[in-house]
This record gives sequence, C-alpha cells and structure tokens, in this order.
Amino acid sequence: MDYGIGMLSVVPMRTETSDKAEIVTQLTFGECYEVVAREGNWLQLQLAADDYRGWIDVKQHTPVSSDYYKEWCNTRHPRALDLVQMVSNADVRIPVGIGCYLPFFDGMSIRIGEERYQYTGRASNPSATATPAQLIKVANSFLKAPYLWGGKSVFGIDCSGFTQLVFGICGYKLPRDAYQQVSHGEEVHFVTQAQSGDLAYFSNPEGRITHVGLVLEGQQIMHAHGEVRIDTLDHNGIYNADRKRYSHNLRIIKRIHF
Repeated sequence: MDYGIGMLSVVPMRTETSDKAEIVTQLTFGECYEVVAREGNWLQLQLAADDYRGWIDVKQHTPVSSDYYKEWCNTRHPRALDLVQMVSNADVRIPVGIGCYLPFFDGMSIRIGEERYQYTGRASNPSATATPAQLIKVANSFLKAPYLWGGKSVFGIDCSGFTQLVFGICGYKLPRDAYQQVSHGEEVHFVTQAQSGDLAYFSNPEGRITHVGLVLEGQQIMHAHGEVRIDTLDHNGIYNADRKRYSHNLRIIKRIHF
C-alpha cells in the first residue's frame, strides 16, 4: 500500500481521471492520504483526515512511508492560522494557507518524512478547547472568500469546506459534506435558542441536506454562498437582503460540544 502527503497549498481531487472532471474536494498542504487505486497517470486517494476519496494527477503525489503515515494519523497536528505563510528549507519555499496542517510542528519547524521545514507563522493549539468566540474569530478570516465547489481554501471554498475548516482549525473533526456533518452535535429546537457557533443545516425540496452555515449572534449566519458572507437567519431559513429573498430553507440546527 502506498501513502502520501500534500506538498502544495491545495491540490484538486476529482471524480474521474481527467482534468475536466468535477472537483469533489481538495488535498491541502500537510494532509496525509492512502493511495487506493491507480489508472494511468492518475491516483485515487483516501484522505486520512475524513476518508474522502478522489483522483489526483500523479505529478502532485509526494510519497511517505507507512510508518510516517501511521504516526501522522495518531497525532493531533496544529493548523496554520495566517491567511498565507511560507514553509521553507534551503531548497524550496511553499506557500500554505489558513487551515493547512503543520505536521509535527515544534514551534519553529515541521517534519515531512525525514525532512524538516521552517514555519514562522501563527499556528493553532490542537490540545486547546475552543470557545464560540474563537470559532467566530477564525471564521471571520474567511469572509469574502469566493465560493468554489469542492474548495477548501480561502481562495475558493464551499459551504461544508468552510465549516469543516473552521471547526478543524479549532480542534474538532467534522466530516467533509453537509449531509455528513449534520449527524454531529445536539439539536437546537428553535432558532431563537440558537447560539453563536452553532451549525444550521438547510435542505432542498426533496429533503436532502445540501447547505450548512455557522450561526452568529443576533440571528445572523455566516456561510459560503457565492462568497463567504453574513445573512439573516430565521425559522424559514436564510434571507439574502441583497437579493431580497430567501436563499435556503432551514432544516435543523445543531450544537457541537468540544
């Protein structure tokens, strides 16, 4: 079995073995994975963090040993807090964005395989218990980030990628998609009882969970819809004041306990 790690800021993971195929998610810097299939110049990955699968170009594959992969999986890694910062050694400088993993960070450097790379930016504390205020502070870093289906970076992100990244930076592991995330947490029965840091989920006409956002104070919500933006939340759903209509129908609100 082959294993690898993301060595670029973001790498598209696709539904099929083609550059024209849909992006289902992204492999971010410092994130380990298992290679589960090969087809020509393409590799199908399963991400260690959330078990998500997709295809990447073999040129964007960086192998690691099985021992390193197991060690990575058994360690809680800090995440980058700066919007963009450099990881570097004598030979290379790699731009990494907020939310990227910093494997085995010791305060000055990270370790990938047997190599060490310097990192001088801010990093999260994976052992700290996050507060709702810290969640919102991290989320605010993504405001105005453009929407991108399958995206997981400040330069392109989707609704569940946004909530997964924000909670991941704060030390809570959410699955990748909204319909998976909704299984986490305790139900909040009324919008008026919702608190800052809760997650609100929205369904399509067939009843499927298709959207998620982060509840703010004052019955507002931050979510990725065209961009990461703030709208009004009520018992019907999300009201978009710019377009003067409801954009999403509320299904359920959940509260995550760290």
